[in-house]
Amino acid sequence: MKPQFCAFPLLFAAFFMSALYAQQGESPLPALPADIPKDATLMMLLIDKAPSGQDAVWTTPDGAVHEFFQFNDRGRGPKTYSTYRLDRGGIVTAEETTGVDYMKNAVKETFTAAGGEASWKNSSEDGHQANASGRFFVGLSGGPAGSYLLAQALLKNGGKLPLLPGGETTLRELKTVPVEANGKKLSATLYQIDGLDFTPTYLWLDEQHTGFAAVDAWSGLIRSGYESSFGTLLKAQQEFEQSRAASLAKQLIHHPSGDLVIKNVTLFDSTAAKTVPGQRIVVRGERIASVEAEKGQATASGAQVIDGSGKMLLPGLWDMHQHLFASNAYLDVAAGITTIRDLANSIDELDKLKKHIEAGEQIGPRIVLAGFIDGPGPYEGPVKVLAATPEEARERVDHYADLGYVQIKIYSSVKPELVPVIIEEAHKHGMRVSGHVPAGMTAEQFVRDGADEIQHMNFVFLNFWPEVKETRTPARFIEPGKHAASLDLDSQQVNDFIALLKEHQTVIDPTMTIWEATYVDRPGNISEEDAYMFDRLPLQVQRGAKMAGNALPVPDIATDQLYRASYANFVRMVKKLYDNGITEVAGTDLAKGYSLHRELEIYNAAGIPAPEVLRMATLTAAKVMKLDGELGSIAPGKLADMILVNGDPTANISDIRKIDVVVKGGAVMYPDELYPAMGIRAR
Repeated sequence: MKPQFCAFPLLFAAFFMSALYAQQGESPLPALPADIPKDATLMMLLIDKAPSGQDAVWTTPDGAVHEFFQFNDRGRGPKTYSTYRLDRGGIVTAEETTGVDYMKNAVKETFTAAGGEASWKNSSEDGHQANASGRFFVGLSGGPAGSYLLAQALLKNGGKLPLLPGGETTLRELKTVPVEANGKKLSATLYQIDGLDFTPTYLWLDEQHTGFAAVDAWSGLIRSGYESSFGTLLKAQQEFEQSRAASLAKQLIHHPSGDLVIKNVTLFDSTAAKTVPGQRIVVRGERIASVEAEKGQATASGAQVIDGSGKMLLPGLWDMHQHLFASNAYLDVAAGITTIRDLANSIDELDKLKKHIEAGEQIGPRIVLAGFIDGPGPYEGPVKVLAATPEEARERVDHYADLGYVQIKIYSSVKPELVPVIIEEAHKHGMRVSGHVPAGMTAEQFVRDGADEIQHMNFVFLNFWPEVKETRTPARFIEPGKHAASLDLDSQQVNDFIALLKEHQTVIDPTMTIWEATYVDRPGNISEEDAYMFDRLPLQVQRGAKMAGNALPVPDIATDQLYRASYANFVRMVKKLYDNGITEVAGTDLAKGYSLHRELEIYNAAGIPAPEVLRMATLTAAKVMKLDGELGSIAPGKLADMILVNGDPTANISDIRKIDVVVKGGAVMYPDELYPAMGIRAR
């Protein structure tokens, strides 16, 4: 997911993309540079309670506000210095940021405002605007201080401000909470800022309106010394977040009072991967009551009737690689995703979210649970389910099984000798096993040890360079980018590996949209992931869509061409696997919902027929997770998870984006209502 407004969506978005935190062999907390003043206000960045970065802010005698921001995520993570100058109303009149971004691309952003005009420049923009007086510039490259300066300016200007380059933002005070740490007491006040992102931005300020915290279920910032208060603030904030979610659910989830009838519709039969015209589908309660030819049948009294003339009804889509949060749960449903597989998350937070969705208090998809296991050490992920011994490995698997998880995901730091132990124990419980190929192993070894599935196409390619053993770092992106273009997909070694996958019935979860962003996105260009939706997105999200925030650094034309050629071979491998009967599932590892539509377009562009792509994203996914008895196709007795598309995605896969109606468990939702609730313009 691309970084968006200022620092908080940047760090949360980076976490969504990477899913799991670990260091590049360093201390979990990077060292603070010696040039940071001792009297700077220091905030700690916590990921799953572990300190992993800092934000330092100080003011010099000339009135300039200075900021240093850094965190480290397996060798990735930003490190920036920013300087802000403000007018009496708290409006930024100048900003300069230098350093590196999350993927270590060089950062230089400048902004100046004078005489009513403003100019700014960064990696993706070179802007100028007249009539800029009183407008607050939203920087793309700076740290969290930009968010706090905005909140302070809103407080000085009546709670509403026009923005640069455009749009408007508002501030609302929500709640004050007393906090105490090390004998010090203060009051922190929660504010909600709207107009910046898909969902509100929440900030905590102290009594002097100085930045105090920005908390989230997984990660956030809090003033140094008050880390123990993180949970208190999060609990208070979540009350408002959950109240908003429940209000939207009540407003936007529609429950038919009687039968739901979809008539005169073309049905996509996911079993045969064919279309059946002129069908009538009746839903009673949460299940499909009948599927039959349209004959002008009488409709039961009180039924809700939807005319599907000229439209296509498909099973609800599956995203088989997500890390679900409340914010992206909305976007999933709006994009027609009715089921997701969560491949690593906080056990407690995901359980809470799942219960809210099932109770109708949160708009979101069904959740298939996969438990994460990593090895302890400097690279360990934040889901603190770690195993260093066979006994610990079995205990972790057993615990997930007791919680109702149906799959285990092995991560990069698991010792290779523990892989068969985890797999054996999981298989005893009837659980699937998938994952990153752990460091020091090849994909072939992973498969021979019994893994049912491999996450991410890069690990398929890394199989052919066994000398790349340290795959816990950005090397797992960089090395395939350097070498994948040269791999002959018709070579004996590739064919032998694919034969092994087929023999073991190994599933591949390629997550191609991420690789397109990694190797093809360039600053200043709209990402392919966002291109179709771009004009409908909130302005600040549009700006993030042009940052290439997930792309590797491209120092020269030769590297640019090489990365593009390697990505093209990734795409060819998708088709090669399909042609050889390897099961592939559609997953994104992203958090925008509509990212899945791009994933399906890539499969089709690779040469897989659109009907087969649609089957992959529906029935194939359900079969892999052994839920095809309830989901994945439209048939009597099955759960009523369906999408009504205003087009024919079997002829033009991009028509999957034209969803008029989403039905989940018999409840009806309309994307043209859901999207505006997230700041996205309806069609």
